[in-house]
Amino acid sequence: MAAEPQLTAGEVARIALLVGRMCKRSIAGPDVHQADLERRIARIKEGARKRAEQAAKKK
Repeated sequence: MAAEPQLTAGEVARIALLVGRMCKRSIAGPDVHQADLERRIARIKEGARKRAEQAAKKK
């Protein structure tokens, strides 16, 4: 498994907000759909990973 990319402060804040929303949804019950929030977090991490790869190519 690849190491997690370095996240910017904005990305950390966005992920924290989404995790908070996931917690609120989990309080509603175990049957609540959360895949949309999980995909958004994965998309943020993928963007950070691409940014890290491009920064490595520039060096």
